[in-house]
Amino acid sequence: MFALAAALLFVLALIFEIAGVAVGSVVTVTTLALAGLLCVALHLMGVGAGWSLKR
Repeated sequence: MFALAAALLFVLALIFEIAGVAVGSVVTVTTLALAGLLCVALHLMGVGAGWSLKR
């Protein structure tokens, strides 16, 4: 799930970079890229993988 969110954030960052768009001073290409990297890190850690300790 985090991998999908990361891909979406990277696509948005790419579109913003190509179009030269920034939504205010908070949402920029850098913030979207960093949020995407955070999602990739969470995905690689196994967060949200869907496994459980059911017996």
